[in-house]
Amino acid sequence: QVHLVESGGGLVQAGGSLRLSCATSGRTFSTSTMGWFRQAPGKERDFVAAITWSGGNTLYTDSVKGRFTISRDNAKNTVYLQMNSLKPEATAVYYCAVRPGVGAPRYDYDYDYWGQGPQVTVSS
Repeated sequence: QVHLVESGGGLVQAGGSLRLSCATSGRTFSTSTMGWFRQAPGKERDFVAAITWSGGNTLYTDSVKGRFTISRDNAKNTVYLQMNSLKPEATAVYYCAVRPGVGAPRYDYDYDYWGQGPQVTVSS
Protein backbone atom coordinates (compact mmCIF):
# COMPACT_ATOMS: atom_id res chain seq x y z
CA GLN A 1 0.00 0.00 0.00
CA VAL A 2 1.07 3.56 -0.67
CA HIS A 3 0.16 6.45 1.59
CA LEU A 4 0.13 10.02 0.37
CA VAL A 5 -0.01 12.94 2.77
CA GLU A 6 -0.51 16.39 1.33
CA SER A 7 0.06 19.75 2.94
CA GLY A 8 0.22 23.40 2.05
CA GLY A 9 -3.34 24.23 1.14
CA GLY A 10 -5.15 27.25 2.46
CA LEU A 11 -6.61 30.64 1.66
CA VAL A 12 -4.74 33.16 -0.47
CA GLN A 13 -5.63 36.33 -2.30
CA ALA A 14 -5.63 36.47 -6.07
CA GLY A 15 -2.12 37.01 -7.35
CA GLY A 16 -0.61 35.24 -4.38
CA SER A 17 1.30 31.99 -4.13
CA LEU A 18 0.99 28.65 -2.41
CA ARG A 19 3.18 25.58 -2.36
CA LEU A 20 1.64 22.16 -2.02
CA SER A 21 3.62 19.17 -0.86
CA CYS A 22 2.81 15.50 -1.08
CA ALA A 23 4.88 12.98 0.84
CA THR A 24 4.56 9.30 0.06
CA SER A 25 5.30 6.33 2.25
CA GLY A 26 4.80 2.61 2.24
CA ARG A 27 5.42 0.65 -0.92
CA THR A 28 8.03 2.09 -3.21
CA PHE A 29 8.57 1.73 -6.93
CA SER A 30 11.68 1.76 -9.07
CA THR A 31 10.06 4.38 -11.23
CA SER A 32 6.84 6.33 -10.90
CA THR A 33 5.07 9.35 -12.20
CA MET A 34 3.48 11.75 -9.78
CA GLY A 35 0.67 14.04 -10.68
CA TRP A 36 -1.54 16.76 -9.31
CA PHE A 37 -5.24 17.02 -10.01
CA ARG A 38 -7.90 19.39 -8.74
CA GLN A 39 -11.64 19.32 -8.30
CA ALA A 40 -13.70 22.48 -8.03
CA PRO A 41 -17.17 22.40 -6.46
CA GLY A 42 -19.67 20.80 -8.79
CA LYS A 43 -17.04 19.90 -11.37
CA GLU A 44 -15.06 16.86 -12.37
CA ARG A 45 -11.55 16.22 -11.22
CA ASP A 46 -9.11 17.78 -13.69
CA PHE A 47 -5.47 17.24 -14.47
CA VAL A 48 -3.06 19.97 -13.36
CA ALA A 49 0.50 18.69 -13.73
CA ALA A 50 2.65 15.57 -13.78
CA ILE A 51 6.33 14.74 -13.43
CA THR A 52 8.23 11.62 -14.31
CA TRP A 53 10.61 9.80 -11.99
CA SER A 54 13.75 11.58 -13.15
CA GLY A 55 12.01 14.92 -13.23
CA GLY A 56 13.11 15.28 -16.82
CA ASN A 57 9.61 15.33 -18.17
CA THR A 58 6.85 17.56 -16.88
CA LEU A 59 3.39 18.12 -18.20
CA TYR A 60 0.94 20.91 -17.41
CA THR A 61 -2.59 21.76 -18.28
CA ASP A 62 -2.65 24.87 -20.45
CA SER A 63 -4.33 27.11 -17.87
CA VAL A 64 -1.42 26.84 -15.40
CA LYS A 65 1.56 26.91 -17.72
CA GLY A 66 4.04 29.57 -16.73
CA ARG A 67 2.50 29.98 -13.28
CA PHE A 68 2.65 26.52 -11.68
CA THR A 69 5.75 24.39 -11.29
CA ILE A 70 5.81 20.72 -10.37
CA SER A 71 8.96 19.21 -8.90
CA ARG A 72 9.96 16.19 -6.89
CA ASP A 73 12.60 15.08 -4.42
CA ASN A 74 12.94 11.32 -4.71
CA ALA A 75 15.21 11.13 -1.67
CA LYS A 76 12.31 12.51 0.37
CA ASN A 77 9.60 10.72 -1.61
CA THR A 78 7.91 14.06 -2.03
CA VAL A 79 6.35 15.96 -4.90
CA TYR A 80 5.68 19.68 -4.85
CA LEU A 81 3.39 22.06 -6.70
CA GLN A 82 4.45 25.68 -6.60
CA MET A 83 1.50 27.84 -7.57
CA ASN A 84 2.13 31.48 -8.42
CA SER A 85 -0.13 34.25 -9.68
CA LEU A 86 -3.12 32.38 -8.40
CA LYS A 87 -6.53 33.16 -9.80
CA PRO A 88 -9.94 32.65 -8.15
CA GLU A 89 -10.71 29.89 -10.65
CA ALA A 90 -7.91 27.86 -9.08
CA THR A 91 -10.11 27.34 -6.03
CA ALA A 92 -10.47 23.59 -5.65
CA VAL A 93 -9.47 20.54 -3.70
CA TYR A 94 -6.04 19.50 -4.92
CA TYR A 95 -5.05 15.85 -5.06
CA CYS A 96 -1.66 14.30 -5.61
CA ALA A 97 -1.45 10.89 -7.20
CA VAL A 98 1.10 8.21 -7.99
CA ARG A 99 1.38 6.11 -11.11
CA PRO A 100 3.89 3.26 -10.87
CA GLY A 101 6.05 2.92 -13.94
CA VAL A 102 6.74 5.31 -16.78
CA GLY A 103 4.72 7.81 -18.72
CA ALA A 104 3.12 11.09 -17.72
CA PRO A 105 -0.55 10.68 -18.37
CA ARG A 106 -3.13 13.34 -17.69
CA TYR A 107 -6.06 11.06 -16.95
CA ASP A 108 -6.96 10.24 -13.37
CA TYR A 109 -7.70 6.59 -14.18
CA ASP A 110 -4.03 6.14 -15.04
CA TYR A 111 -3.03 6.79 -11.43
CA ASP A 112 -3.29 4.14 -8.74
CA TYR A 113 -2.79 5.95 -5.44
CA TRP A 114 -4.27 9.22 -4.22
CA GLY A 115 -3.87 11.70 -1.42
CA GLN A 116 -6.67 13.15 0.65
CA GLY A 117 -6.79 16.50 -1.08
CA PRO A 118 -6.12 19.82 0.67
CA GLN A 119 -8.41 22.74 -0.05
CA VAL A 120 -7.01 25.72 -1.93
CA THR A 121 -9.14 28.86 -1.90
CA VAL A 122 -8.21 31.94 -3.90
CA SER A 123 -10.15 35.05 -3.00
CA SER A 124 -10.71 37.86 -5.47
